[in-house]
Parts: sequence; C-alpha cells; structure tokens
Amino acid sequence: MNYLEFEKPLAEIEGKAEELRALARKSEGMNVDKEAGGLDKKAADMLKDLYKNLDPWQKCQVARHPDRPHCKAYVEALFTEFTPLAGDRNFAEDHAIMAGLARFEDEPVVVIGQEKGSDTKTRIERNFGMARPEGYRKAIRLMDLADRFRLPVVTLVDTPGAYPGKGAEERGQSEAIARCTQKSLEIGVPLVSVVIGEGGSGGAVALAAANRVAMLEHSIYSVITPEGCASILWKDAERMREAAVALRLTAQDLLKLGIVDRVIAEPVGGAQRQPAIAIRSVGKAIGEMLKELSGKKPAELVKDRREKYLGMGAKGLAA
Repeated sequence: MNYLEFEKPLAEIEGKAEELRALARKSEGMNVDKEAGGLDKKAADMLKDLYKNLDPWQKCQVARHPDRPHCKAYVEALFTEFTPLAGDRNFAEDHAIMAGLARFEDEPVVVIGQEKGSDTKTRIERNFGMARPEGYRKAIRLMDLADRFRLPVVTLVDTPGAYPGKGAEERGQSEAIARCTQKSLEIGVPLVSVVIGEGGSGGAVALAAANRVAMLEHSIYSVITPEGCASILWKDAERMREAAVALRLTAQDLLKLGIVDRVIAEPVGGAQRQPAIAIRSVGKAIGEMLKELSGKKPAELVKDRREKYLGMGAKGLAA
C-alpha cells in the first residue's frame, strides 16, 4: 500500500499491526490477536475520520494515487468482447487513449478512455495518460463510427491534461482537442462520461462533453492543475493548496455548480483500497445514465447536450 502524505499516522498504526502479526508468525504459540485487532480498529476509525473531511488538495492527492484503478481496469471488469481499435488514420497510434468496440451489459457500445499505466514501463508507454493530437483524432474516428452505427459512447476520463510537448503542438494539439470536443457535442447517440481520477483541462473536456457526466467521490476536474494555477497566478507552485481551494475542483463543488450530474461514492479510504467495489459502483452509474438516455432521438440527444453546456453558469449569474 502506498500511503499519501496525510495518511502517515495511519501508516504507523497499520505498520505496527503487521509487525505484531509477522512476529507471531515467527514465534510459535505467540498470540497477538487482541493487540493486533485493537490496532486494526484504531486504524479503521482513523481512516474513516481522515476521509470524512478531505480538503481540495488532499482530494487531488487521492485522485492521483498510483494504486487507484485506471481505465484498463474498468474496461476489463465492466465490458465484454472489448476489441481495441488503433490509430488516427493520419499519423500514429497514441497509447494514452484506449478505444474500441465492446459490450456493456450485453449491449454494444464504443468505449474511449485515458490510461495512465500501472508501473514504470506502462506509464512511459501510456505517456502518463497525456494524449497527443493523434489520440484525440483516434477518439474522433471512434465517435464517428459510433454515430454511424448508432452505438452509445462511454468515456472514462483520467488525465493531468493533454501532452504539451513540442511535437504535439506542431501536429495541432489545440485543434485536435477542439475538434474532439466539437465531435462530442455533435454525435446523435448517447454519450456518458465518468471522471475516474484526474480531469485535467481541455484534455479531459474533449472526452467529457457528454449528455451525462459523473465523477468518483475523490476525483477532481478543473481547467488547470493546482500547481500550474499557482505558478501562473502567484509565481509559486508551492501555493498549490490555496489554488486547489480556489479552483473548486472537487466532485462535491462541481455537482453544486451543475458541471457534473452525479457523484459516485467510493469505499472508505478511496478507490485504491477496494478497487473492485469502486469499479462496480462506476458500472452501476454508467448503466443508470445510459438508461436515462435510451429511446431519445439523435436530435434530442444533441439538443440535450447543447442546452446542458450553454446553461452552465446561469445559476451563478442569476444569483
């Protein structure tokens, strides 16, 4: 288990419980059940208290936790007959974007998601979930395919942002993101999106301009990272905690603002502690969102999406 900065007191207690059990395994006849059980209860209570009132910066840390289930885990658990489709038919294959045909609850769908990777090798291969232009053009190609064959689209968002490298900019990164966002708004099929970790900047919006958007309880969704915001506003990246509060990037804030439609509860301690439960909760939410949209005509779906985004911020202006 990788512990976060604010989880250090918890790490000490859980570490002591494990030390006791390790000692008992080496010494026959030694019974530590009572002592270890007491530490387990203390750790469970502390975990509950820690996650009851996380501040925005702590939410950022949880959303970025390396053990948190990523796109690949959700695809493998929730979708059957997944057939990956590669390339943008123009430049190259972008491994940061997973995309393909699949079945969800035995119904055909197109699934598109950002995959960060789970170890050093796969993180480098997936470019830490930061897509290049060809990744967004691949997503456009898949959305066109979904539109043509009237297949619902499910997107799983988890990226710190689109890749800002020189080559990506030379190949039209901003144009690719804009066209992907436009395509998300244009297709006449149900489009549902779940932010499963980080929803960073236009790199996330390109896949999340959906009819229904859900966020996991401890995920984040913002126009810029707290570190980037602090660097620009105050010339000091160390003020990221202050920036995280100002950005209002938590799922709870965004639900109040009407940016997202639902918040999906996570197990105590976050999705990284009990991935299977978190994945099942996401699957249930996807099913409910698709059911809400089933039977709607293409024009209604496009209108629903258009009105959703044009209406954002209206509450704040009225107030």
